[in-house]
Amino acid sequence: MGYNSTEDYLKLLDGLAADYPIPENVTNMLMGYVKSIYRSDLEDGYSAPMLWIGMYIALASVVCILAMVADLLHGFHIRKLWFPCKYFRVNAAFLSVISVAMKLPVDLSGSMPGDVDQAAKLGSMAFMCTMMANLLPCLASMDNNELLSNITALCVLVITLVVNVCIQIQTGVVSYKEALKMLHTLSPSYDAKSLGISKYRNPILATIYVTLLLVLLILHVSSSLAILQSKKIIESKYQQGHDRASKDIQHSKAGGLLEKHVVNHWIMAGSGSPQFITACFRTTSASGVVCVLITILHTLTMWWTINAMLDKGYDSAYQWSTLVIFIVQFIGVVIGTIAPLFRCFATLSFNVMSFKIISNHFKVFEVESYWTHKLHDWKQASERLPFRSQKLRVAIETLKRPILIFCIEFQEGVVIVCKIISLIPFMFMICALYCFRFFKAVFQCTSSNENSDHNKDLRKYVLQLDDEMELAERTLEGLSKSVKKLIQKGKTSQPEILNLMQLIEEKSTRAFAGVEKFDNIDPNRVPYVLSKVKYQDCWRLPVVNLTTIALSLPKVEKNEAESLLMSVREGLEYVTLVEESLNVTDDNLTVQKAAETLWQEVNDYHKWLGNNLQDPSSQVNSPASDDGVNTPAFELQTAREIVEWFRKKAKEVLSTEGQNDDSIHKSICAISMYRITKTILLTHHTNSEDKVNQKELFDSLSTTIADIIAACLINLPQVITMKCHVSVIEKREESVKDAAVLLGETTQIIKTLQARVIPVMNPSDLPFIDKWRDYLRNP
Repeated sequence: MGYNSTEDYLKLLDGLAADYPIPENVTNMLMGYVKSIYRSDLEDGYSAPMLWIGMYIALASVVCILAMVADLLHGFHIRKLWFPCKYFRVNAAFLSVISVAMKLPVDLSGSMPGDVDQAAKLGSMAFMCTMMANLLPCLASMDNNELLSNITALCVLVITLVVNVCIQIQTGVVSYKEALKMLHTLSPSYDAKSLGISKYRNPILATIYVTLLLVLLILHVSSSLAILQSKKIIESKYQQGHDRASKDIQHSKAGGLLEKHVVNHWIMAGSGSPQFITACFRTTSASGVVCVLITILHTLTMWWTINAMLDKGYDSAYQWSTLVIFIVQFIGVVIGTIAPLFRCFATLSFNVMSFKIISNHFKVFEVESYWTHKLHDWKQASERLPFRSQKLRVAIETLKRPILIFCIEFQEGVVIVCKIISLIPFMFMICALYCFRFFKAVFQCTSSNENSDHNKDLRKYVLQLDDEMELAERTLEGLSKSVKKLIQKGKTSQPEILNLMQLIEEKSTRAFAGVEKFDNIDPNRVPYVLSKVKYQDCWRLPVVNLTTIALSLPKVEKNEAESLLMSVREGLEYVTLVEESLNVTDDNLTVQKAAETLWQEVNDYHKWLGNNLQDPSSQVNSPASDDGVNTPAFELQTAREIVEWFRKKAKEVLSTEGQNDDSIHKSICAISMYRITKTILLTHHTNSEDKVNQKELFDSLSTTIADIIAACLINLPQVITMKCHVSVIEKREESVKDAAVLLGETTQIIKTLQARVIPVMNPSDLPFIDKWRDYLRNP
């Protein structure tokens, strides 16, 4: 590191001493400035990276802006103009990014002498306010523990920012004091008025932003308290609606009843979505008004700073990066205002406009119970405190009551103020809607009520916090149309399961006989090495092993092998879904994991437990090898040789001792293969080398595979109804969405299978292949 100023100064002193007889006391005085110059050189060296730190701040701001834009596009795409927070959320990752974006206002000691520097520091505060207004609905998507930890982290971040800005206002970092002091030192005639500078403008703006940041933080905490109780209210109403909807589907899950079940739960999930409920809070409307006010102030700041930007008025250590930060964050403020502005009108635009609703809205001094219910619970609760001192426990309990009484009163005051603020968009919306209705009545004399009866049936499934509110007809119609679009979206994917449908329709038997016949080995008559392995079957594992054998038959037509492989690929997606939804015991999970690993190996690498298989896409008839042990299965010529090869390989795996997960998974796959091949050898005549026997075996295996898949997919309606009813309120809407798409995808499969002879089994036994086999053997 060079110290140019220090070296130049010392050379200057040497030159003066050589050319002029300077007294010693003057030389000593001049040498006293060396330390200050050296210290200035050090500071210049340390501040060299600040330009790149400024770009890092701008990059963090861009990440936040892109997340907000993603939420906007997502809201427009799904036609939810209250813009749920899907990407931009309060979590550890985004709080870290936001803290980086707020580096300028948090910096206590960095000098910001230029107009652009000052505007960038103020702009960061405006950007923070905008981000907080956007983040408010996402609080409802968290469980109680997440909500507590994230709101605490947000409080720490905002309070730190507020305290640092207040210190900077006091020290003059956020003002024109530094520039004015320097100018006044050069010439006492310079003052703020003569320079056309308002020395109070920046501190006033900073004070306003600090105040609004605290207001938004209070709104976040206030909303969090209401969210805790509102979820309980919505959950109670949801359980009533779910019980009502379940009565219609108890006896049948086919056709229109299943679709009606999905639609009913979609109405409950959509209208009772925690984020939707939060978007209709008065605190959300108030945060939107605050956001609009901030945008107006920051736009004025931008207007005042245009000349400074043109004159390159940035003199801080961040250099020109402050201009980049200012412009990027100004864009963020403008973009970030869109969602809060739309949410201002959420209560009105999504609910019925009637004089009853209007009169209820003007009851601004009435506070609903869910706003303060949690605080009342805390006040009445008596918890055991972790202190030994009886006096300390008594003192804390004594203080707790007045503190919580104050919090309750403060919470009620916040809600009342928010109701008053929300009257601003409320009155605007009233005028806009009634003008719209007037012009609609003038230009359109008749209106269609063809969907009113249908919506009347759906209205009983609408969930709202306030019983006096009523969801608007257009909102209810929009929810109904959206779920039908999801179902239709699934139906458009049905061409992707053509191979599966062809396999089920052409190969599966009406009584699903293959489920019983694929494994006929008596558990009491198996080799000792098999009896040492704890084995429980699942749907996927026999399908994968049977498919492996079928694909290893070299004399089968290439197109038939490829068709079977495609059918199994399509079918296993839904088989996996059934197992993951309905078979969730530890033993089942172990077998399912083994089947999943084996299928990846067969499908991706054309291997079975490390042994090469043929690739159906490059199928050839290769001559047999003399080495029967190491010969791949597809190079053997007779069906018996191939089946026997798999049986021997399975037995070799089982004879290998091992206790790790990989060995256990291999043992499970091997015992399934051993039992399947042993059954084939006992029930099929595979000793001929002609092509017919391989074709017969392939057809038999295809039928068995089709029966197993079809029997498993009988459970699809149960999976759909299960996805409709999710106990976790934060995940309910997404789960019902998946159920709607799944219903569309599998409608044809469900209709086809409903026409089959389904065993009269206990519904709780249908998801388990072992229960099927026991029933089919002993009906």
